[in-house]
Amino acid sequence: MPTALVAGATRGIGRGFVEALLQRDWSVYASYRHAGSAQALDELSRRHPGQLRQVPLDLTDEDSIRATVAQIESELLEPLELGLCCAGLLHEGDQRPEKSLAKLSPDWFQRSMAVNGLGPLLLLKHLHPLLVHHTSSQYAVISARVGSITENQLGGWYSYRASKAALNMLMKTAAIEMGRRFPHLQLLCLHPGTTDTELSEPFSARVPREKLFSVECTVHQLLQVLEDNRGGESGRFLSWDGSELPW
Repeated sequence: MPTALVAGATRGIGRGFVEALLQRDWSVYASYRHAGSAQALDELSRRHPGQLRQVPLDLTDEDSIRATVAQIESELLEPLELGLCCAGLLHEGDQRPEKSLAKLSPDWFQRSMAVNGLGPLLLLKHLHPLLVHHTSSQYAVISARVGSITENQLGGWYSYRASKAALNMLMKTAAIEMGRRFPHLQLLCLHPGTTDTELSEPFSARVPREKLFSVECTVHQLLQVLEDNRGGESGRFLSWDGSELPW
């Protein structure tokens, strides 16, 4: 039974990945940040006993990452085949993406960078020794088209754009290093399209219905992208339809 870790698994695309992988008979480690949020996975745990294991994980705390990866390593029966980092931050409380430079907050900028940029890299730092034991492993992060410098035509959203652009650069850089040492480990940045989740809800009213994907649709599309590109070039930025996005 193939095994995956889904970070940021209690809602949205992360939870969708957990459900889809369980239906495909994967063994899944699903992470939650707070004990209260873990309850969102309880029903899945009851429906898939022994197949789903919940683990605490705070991407802004390296000690938390280190401890969780050590727990997974101690329990693994098969090599880890897939790591998915779905945690992301666009808005929180009254904080919304900045429409102008005047709205820029240093604290919010740093928090966005910590969650969206540094967190997935720290997870890779500790998780990759488990992934490299599989002969065709993947580590994929949920990025965003707005992180593309080339495609930025509207401006605004300073913290989110910068943190996703940073994530893309960090993954590209790590892919070069991993390619020298572990050529069978593939790193990918994935753009899911606008998906009907809590993250996009404040902004989805302006999105045409045909361009607002359900979680199930997005997850199906991204799993197909992962399957189609398995064993291929590492360090790529791919859209939900498999097309290459400019950095």
